[in-house]
Amino acid sequence: MTTTGIRLHAPAAGWSIAADVVVVGSGVAGLTAALRCEAAGLRTVVVTKARLDDGSTRWAQGGIAAALGEGDTPEQHLDDTLVAGAGLCDEDAVRLLVTEGPDAVRRLIETGARFDESSEGDLELTREGGHHRRRIAHAGGDATGAEISRALVEAVRARGVRTVENALVLDLLTDAEGRTAGVTLHVMGEGQHDGVGAVHAPAVVLATGGMGQVFSATTNPSVSTGDGVALALRAGAEVSDLEFVQFHPTVLFLGPDAEGQQPLVSEAVRGEGAHLIDADGVRFMVGQHELAELAPRDIVAKGILRRMLEQDAEHMYLDGRHFGAQMWEHRFPTILAACRVHGIDPVTDPIPVAPAAHYASGGVRTDSHGRTTVPGLYACGEVACTGVHGANRLASNSLLEGLVYAERIADDIVASGLPTRVPQPVPHPEIPEHPLQTPEARFAIQRIMTGGAGVLRSAGSLAKAADQLQRLHTDAREALAEHGKTAEAGVDTWEATNLLCVARVLVAAALLREETRGCHWREDRPERDDAAWRRHIVVTLNPDRTLAVHTTDTTHFPTTLPPQAPQEQ
Repeated sequence: MTTTGIRLHAPAAGWSIAADVVVVGSGVAGLTAALRCEAAGLRTVVVTKARLDDGSTRWAQGGIAAALGEGDTPEQHLDDTLVAGAGLCDEDAVRLLVTEGPDAVRRLIETGARFDESSEGDLELTREGGHHRRRIAHAGGDATGAEISRALVEAVRARGVRTVENALVLDLLTDAEGRTAGVTLHVMGEGQHDGVGAVHAPAVVLATGGMGQVFSATTNPSVSTGDGVALALRAGAEVSDLEFVQFHPTVLFLGPDAEGQQPLVSEAVRGEGAHLIDADGVRFMVGQHELAELAPRDIVAKGILRRMLEQDAEHMYLDGRHFGAQMWEHRFPTILAACRVHGIDPVTDPIPVAPAAHYASGGVRTDSHGRTTVPGLYACGEVACTGVHGANRLASNSLLEGLVYAERIADDIVASGLPTRVPQPVPHPEIPEHPLQTPEARFAIQRIMTGGAGVLRSAGSLAKAADQLQRLHTDAREALAEHGKTAEAGVDTWEATNLLCVARVLVAAALLREETRGCHWREDRPERDDAAWRRHIVVTLNPDRTLAVHTTDTTHFPTTLPPQAPQEQ
């Protein structure tokens, strides 16, 4: 394995912590991995970009999918997942997910998560798009993520796991053999640590969430700037399937110029019987798919966008007026409150909705144990590409994937036998290797991506986006090379630089994939092409900062690393 040598321009680390495992991220994936590693006696440090409970998990509304209901089976869950993934799921990875999922959810309940129950005391399950059975466990009506986050955060604090909050991870540290040796990070604000520092550890678990902020409108929080994927690329890891960005069909429409995080209207609202209608009240999804409004998300998003284009409309509507006030208040209190804040009452009015960037099905490529192509570096949750989601994630599989694969990672770390000595990282180069983007570049990147690589793409729009992104990249490189200048190091410039990195990869993969599949919709290539494209696109970053792109031979990922033998003690 060859590292790129590329690092973000940043001050030298002024402090350090020694650990066995550092987990970057505090969603369901990160905290599950941390709790399991800590329970095995490993010195575990959790690094998170905001507060412990401020990641993407808390925003999850619908629930967590698992074959927990009477008559449901992992095989049926597998079938629904494969259909949603549009021929690109790794079936072995999905089988692990659906077979280990039910027990993982039960362990989550044992940790303290309280899911909604029926009057008989059974889990109250609902349906979402692509599911043929009620298998979505939810909490607080539509506040599942917040409840899972609460339970895991309380467990982490109760068990005394060491945490570093308000910390942006910068780069992976590696030793002379190219093995993981920890991470550098920048702590924002006052506390036990401040400024740039390092956590030295032989195992790093990336659980940094998504990269939705690469688009102007997204359901993702402001911290979702692709930091984990960008870090992995700079470290030499492989990234796969980044072209498959899921646009959630029903996001509250706040106007054509709305930017940043937008309120989500959960798929569970449709699962309980709400209808998609146009301005004339016509249910336009009927007849387009056997499940109508409950078709997989890519199909519903396309259906909404087609109707918008046909009618020159800015949005469609979600109609749940027949629910009545009591159901809205009991089952969907969070959504009801969000709508009312923006002057819409779902009890009496249909909700204006339009697709917005929601979930990255691709990410850092891993094997079934969460191992990446960099020894000692693991990834789980939205930052990872396990092969589970294929070309389009099945609704509510994301929390389950984070849970199941986090447990598998912790088990692998324990089984691998970590060295007792603290790894010695190779020193950073004295000259900055990677120029930084200005804070303003963030908005330029978002406009470029929304215009050229959004729900509807073409060779022309993607080529234009690639040229514009390359210009941002080249201008920063030339300024550094000719004048020795780069943007001032800081959170805003590091985030903008990470966004540009992941945007370039996403556009390169989307331009190469000349077909329409799942949530990758090419208007100039409207048909699915299994003969040429039933395979994955894998991207790495070259030492000269160019992208190396290749495809796999099949839907199965090649092995990342051989089984890790115990290290010398």
